[in-house]
Amino acid sequence: MKVKSPPKARSKFRVKESETSYVSADLLTIEEAANAVGKTPANIRYYLQYNRIGKYNPEGKRIVKALNGELRVSLSEIKAFLALIKKGIEKHHHAGLHSELGFYHLAERERTKHVHRLHPYLGKFIPQLVEWFLKQYFKQGDWVLDPFMGSGTTLVVGNELKMNTVGIDVSEFNCRIAQVKTQQYDVEKVRFEILDADKRITLFSKRLLKTDDAPLFPDREFKKLEERLLSGCKSEYLKTWFAPRALLEMLYYRELINKGKYQYKDLLRVLLSRAVRSSRLIPHNDLATPKVPLPVGKEYWCQKHNRMCKPIDNCVSKIHAYSEDTVRRIEEFDKLKSDKKITILQGDSRRINLGKELSSVKLDGIFTSPPYVGQIDYHDQHIYAYELFGIKKNDKLEIGPKSMGKSLKARQDYVDGISKVFQNVLPFLKKDANIFIVANDRLKLYPEIAQRSGLKIVEEFHRAVTKRTEKGDNPYQETIFWMKKKD
Repeated sequence: MKVKSPPKARSKFRVKESETSYVSADLLTIEEAANAVGKTPANIRYYLQYNRIGKYNPEGKRIVKALNGELRVSLSEIKAFLALIKKGIEKHHHAGLHSELGFYHLAERERTKHVHRLHPYLGKFIPQLVEWFLKQYFKQGDWVLDPFMGSGTTLVVGNELKMNTVGIDVSEFNCRIAQVKTQQYDVEKVRFEILDADKRITLFSKRLLKTDDAPLFPDREFKKLEERLLSGCKSEYLKTWFAPRALLEMLYYRELINKGKYQYKDLLRVLLSRAVRSSRLIPHNDLATPKVPLPVGKEYWCQKHNRMCKPIDNCVSKIHAYSEDTVRRIEEFDKLKSDKKITILQGDSRRINLGKELSSVKLDGIFTSPPYVGQIDYHDQHIYAYELFGIKKNDKLEIGPKSMGKSLKARQDYVDGISKVFQNVLPFLKKDANIFIVANDRLKLYPEIAQRSGLKIVEEFHRAVTKRTEKGDNPYQETIFWMKKKD
């Protein structure tokens, strides 16, 4: 049999329909292909779902639908697709960039390994960056502080490396995410509770749709349940940004958490929040910063999928997808977690009394990434969670929010705010403490911040930042400032 070359892709990597066949050595299962190219099975399924790569049977024939257990993908076709994605990486190789800190070829599953992907968070650094510096400049048993904790990446990595960690954040929701990532679990109970809640929301959704296998439930009683759920929703945001079915499903899941006898309620809330984020009436390519909700059922041209799409109208599909994923991630980190202390403090790092919280402990250093001036409104990125769970917002205490822009006054306020944080925490650090600050300092603000904080810049590490998605790879650069206390 003559073997043809892989089919040429259309623009946006869409694959032509053809009768192309492949030799068996090139054909792999989804799991085998994921391992071969350093991706996850979910990545490969994504490429299949949106026609980036073709489906084949074990004989190598192109097919539309595979029988159970017979789906194969072409390794050479996947590699060709990934090579196109990687075009442009060379634009990051500029003079002065640290050769190791770009992590150019790191697989996505490693950048978002175990609990680091429990909930999306704009502006977080990849764990490998934290790991590189903690291994180089700290040792087991040290105490490391992150006064801009965010979702807790420094705390998770530090614990893996057997270091004691302290995190401070003004956002209550951020503290919940970090707590959920780092707490000690009975993993069997985690699995039971998550899958139990998933089973219950699935039954509710079937009854809502009146499917053939829906559980028996008198219409009158179910109608009362719907009315009660909706009457308990006081948020106009939730009523506006979610389809009616999605709204009812998330409200029912919330009630399951609140009224159920679950031990790990905050873990279930973070799982629900992750699902809710993905279930809004928004374009599929605009999960991070959507501007306005789309009409229910209204088709739009989707830049992500390069075709006409409709906004998601339910929440149960995302809950189901993230349930098993959450269990797996908790189980993975449980095997790596050390017994070192993790302290999470909610408060303003400019004013919080670390001495009261840490007693006589002196910190060995800091690894942190302060907000970038005028770039992100950290509370607004999770507004769906604040509305759903009734969490108090502390957005007026944010330093350098996007809403304040990058004007001269905004820059001055930013310098003042960041400097006050370091002035507040430095008395609790050892004299020779190592302080690492990750910043995109295009505005050249950190030399003044260092001077006002009583710090000196020892060295600057410049790294290329490659995007965490495969939508593009525009040049982007950040600096890691290594500082110490002035003598």
